[in-house]
Parts: sequence; C-alpha cells; structure tokens
Amino acid sequence: AAVLAGLDVTMFIEFQPPPNDEWPYMIIPRVLKFVYYVCITSAFCANILVVSQTTILSVLGASLALRGPDGSMMTATDGLYLERAMVFRSFGFGLILTIASVVSVVWLHLHWEASLTCCLVAVWTMMKMRS
Repeated sequence: AAVLAGLDVTMFIEFQPPPNDEWPYMIIPRVLKFVYYVCITSAFCANILVVSQTTILSVLGASLALRGPDGSMMTATDGLYLERAMVFRSFGFGLILTIASVVSVVWLHLHWEASLTCCLVAVWTMMKMRS
C-alpha cells in the first residue's frame, strides 16, 4: 500500500494533461481529467488509510497481546482477525482506483486503438483480482 501511495502521488504530480483544444468537444477532456483526479486522489487516500491501519494494528495488537491481562492474546488475535477485512477492502479499493485512473489517462494521451487495448488489459486485470 505504501508503494501504491507513492505511485499515486507521482501520478498526480507528474501528469501533464494535453490541452483541451485538441478534442472536438470541450467536455470530453474535462470529464476525463475530472475522473482521473478524483480516482487518483481517492486511491492515494485509500492506500494511506491501509498504511495507517496496518501500523496501528501491528502496534496496538502486539501491545495488547504481550502486556494485557490473562487471555489478552486471544482478544488481540480475534480483534486483528476482524479488522483484516477492512484493511483488505481498503487495499482493494485503492488498487482498483489506481487502475481506473490509468484508464482515464490512456484515453487522454493515446489514440483510441491503444486506449481500447489498455482498457481491455485493465478490465482483465480487475477480473483476475476479483477471482
């Protein structure tokens, strides 16, 4: 998640969108840029959330398990098990949003043939992640 957050920040900073006047309709690039920035910002936030969640869980879980009263090892283990679903969900959300931002960028920068191919690869990747 930390690597993905770094990638997201780089994608946000280094992206140089082409001018809007290259498109026949002004609304198309504006919508694509809007989708891109919403996706990449949301992906960054989701990935930072995963990093913070895992850090807190590893510190507090180990502290409870080692320094807590009798039976706290089971309590810490059960709590970590319950929290892992939220961490996995946040990580998957950040990964999907990163892929969605890449899809919007390829439509801004590439010709339609290459963009369509990249979209198919992205859809295939998301289907493999789901299975």
